[in-house]
Amino acid sequence: MNDEKSQHATRFLLGNEALARAALEAGIHFVSGYPGTPSSEIIRTIVPYAEKSNVHVEWSVNEKVACEGAAAAAFAGLRSLAAMKNAGLSVALDFLTHLSMTGLGANNGSMVVVVCDDPDGHSSGDETDSRWLSRFSYAPLLEPSSIPEAKQLIRWAFDLSAEFDCHVMLRSYTRLSHASTLIDLEEITQQDVQPQTDSSVSISPYLARPKHAAVLKRLERIRERFEDSSFNTYEGPDRPQCIIICGGSGYLCARDAVDALSVDQSVGILKLATLWPFPKKWVAEHLARSDRFLIAEEVDPYIEIHVKETIVDAGWNGKLIFGKESDHIPAYGEITPDRVSAALSEILDVKYSGGSAEYDRQIAVEADPLIIGRGLAWCPGCPHRATFWALEKAIKQDRRNAYLTGDIGCYTLDVFPGGKSLQNLLHAMGSGAGLAAGLGQLGRFGYKQPVVAVCGDSTFFHGSIPALINAVTNKSNLIQVVLDNRATAMTGFQPHPGTGTNALGQPAPKIEMEDLCRALGCRVTVADPFDIRSSIRTIRHLLKEDTGVRVLIMRRACELVRMREENFKPVTVSVDNEKCKGDECRICTSEFRCPGLVWDDLEGYATIREDICSGCGVCADICPFNAIVNEEVAR
Repeated sequence: MNDEKSQHATRFLLGNEALARAALEAGIHFVSGYPGTPSSEIIRTIVPYAEKSNVHVEWSVNEKVACEGAAAAAFAGLRSLAAMKNAGLSVALDFLTHLSMTGLGANNGSMVVVVCDDPDGHSSGDETDSRWLSRFSYAPLLEPSSIPEAKQLIRWAFDLSAEFDCHVMLRSYTRLSHASTLIDLEEITQQDVQPQTDSSVSISPYLARPKHAAVLKRLERIRERFEDSSFNTYEGPDRPQCIIICGGSGYLCARDAVDALSVDQSVGILKLATLWPFPKKWVAEHLARSDRFLIAEEVDPYIEIHVKETIVDAGWNGKLIFGKESDHIPAYGEITPDRVSAALSEILDVKYSGGSAEYDRQIAVEADPLIIGRGLAWCPGCPHRATFWALEKAIKQDRRNAYLTGDIGCYTLDVFPGGKSLQNLLHAMGSGAGLAAGLGQLGRFGYKQPVVAVCGDSTFFHGSIPALINAVTNKSNLIQVVLDNRATAMTGFQPHPGTGTNALGQPAPKIEMEDLCRALGCRVTVADPFDIRSSIRTIRHLLKEDTGVRVLIMRRACELVRMREENFKPVTVSVDNEKCKGDECRICTSEFRCPGLVWDDLEGYATIREDICSGCGVCADICPFNAIVNEEVAR
């Protein structure tokens, strides 16, 4: 996309790239967000245009701050966008709820919040449905059903925001954000605006009653606009036997189902792109066409509940609604063509053979010899593998059954088969520190287990600092382990306040986390996870201290970051077959589990996969028989 010749061309783009391109074409001024799959590509796509298009782009410390920055730009009359995943919207929700009560200051600014949901939890701890949060926070909500429509909707969202003096939410989802299609590119423009704020006017959500009344009136005006929106469509016969009502990915699945069952002459499709405020009048007009309706949507019965409200308000009896609450559509997970086809065939009493249990079984049988299973595991040379190895050894030697709390990052892989399964509690970003702070107060009740919290460097800045302050202030007893690998590695190596660069790759002030922790009153130790023996001793010492807040920073760059910077293997690793004890040991492959180490069943000893070995050399330290040998490589 970063090609001046492409201004009026057609390009094959990800959904997120198309959203970003549309924002640029709409004249965006300010872009902020926090990385999180499936949303991360939005900001990454805008970065190459930042300087030449005079767009401010930042990876904010968290989603709340990102929304506050974007709102500030809108207050000054600019166009802004904040991007995040579903979990991040929860972080930003407090501010966004207040923002709905105030509006954007009537300065012709506009603000769009793009939230990318993750149905089926492909890369998330849950599959929360963000559609409810738009209603909860009094924000208009748009949901595209295709990438081209997403590009159109986001441009319309900026116009809506400016017209109605409020932020607008646009919901994407994994199958749209990470799908690709051909997109026509238009000219990148920027609104020529002189930003200014009126210091004589106070923008505040307080005095809640009049503010609440005003926002409800604004939502009714927006609802009237949504009733006439061309993004909401109906296709099919005038008097169908059944109408599929859908939004988002449900629309394409509905189209496939109608085609698969050859029922286009008897089934209509009602597609909704404006989900809140719900366009009740427009929907009611189409509900009059039939008495049977199938609601095709994913995760929660959001559209289904609003359709039922519309039927009740209209005073209709005899309308049959099929969907999640009738068990025709699964109550969780993604919507698929097969799920819609199966439900529709049952409603219409039409034969449908696809997707049966026997069909799925046969597919599994045929695919088994062709598919190689690849479980989730740390990369070769990942410093987290060494850190958890040291933690396990130190905790076993301590013999007090330490309890570990964690949260979201590459280190979450500890709980998967390739990890050590040390972490006992895993929740939201930064909650490892908060949970540990609570457990660290239980000594007065007889709680004797040491408490260890684990977080990454980006998570430390995102959500752990307030919990750490709370722990210090309330004299909790815990060890906070910060895995500092110099990147937001899990989502694409985005910078954070501790990396010394900004979103554009330019030098930026670097926040030294050890200085910050010491300023808070924590006892701080910095260790190298690749120095296994020293790390074990350090952790054992911190466990024995058993009082106050101790911070251990395990500092070693992510191997993928290091290799990109150095393009060099520190050591060449080999196995001395005469020293390898074979099946008597197998610690390297059964416990350490680095993908660069594999077991040779034929020969009966470990071997090194040189094509993926990073040359970190840690495996030589964990071999009890010195069978793994490191040889330094001359630069």
